[in-house]
Amino acid sequence: MSRLTHLDDQGNANMVDVSEKQVTFREAVAYAEVQMQPETLKLITEGGHKKGDVLAVARIAGIQAAKRTSDLIPLCHPLMLSKVGVDLLPNIERNVVEITATCKLAGQTGVEMEALTAASVAGLTIYDMCKAVDKEMVISGVKVLAKKGGKSGDWAVEK
Repeated sequence: MSRLTHLDDQGNANMVDVSEKQVTFREAVAYAEVQMQPETLKLITEGGHKKGDVLAVARIAGIQAAKRTSDLIPLCHPLMLSKVGVDLLPNIERNVVEITATCKLAGQTGVEMEALTAASVAGLTIYDMCKAVDKEMVISGVKVLAKKGGKSGDWAVEK
């Protein structure tokens, strides 16, 4: 098993030095979902929510969150993201909004944390906007689905 990269030889937390790494294309895709009552999902999909377009606000919140990840996660590097996409797919059969966040850049470190932050904050925004009408929503399934670039190479998992 590899050792934790954010700890030095004395066990102290530190930011990983990436200055010697090559600049390469990096991409990460993360997932989350928000389970809700059928009536809540109907309000969202039919545009009947009194707070406005829930999915549009959640998309913007997710994009903004990816850009601010290093402000939220103490040892993350500030990154010059070249693309952040947040897709929100209402799944009527399961009464969920499925969230997929994609982050890209040419850089010296990966973008998994940015994609996870985008998906998580998009879910939190849906929760925030809908909590008055549905107190039983659940945010779950937060995970990285795929990663490209870097020393560890490309990989993907199923939703």
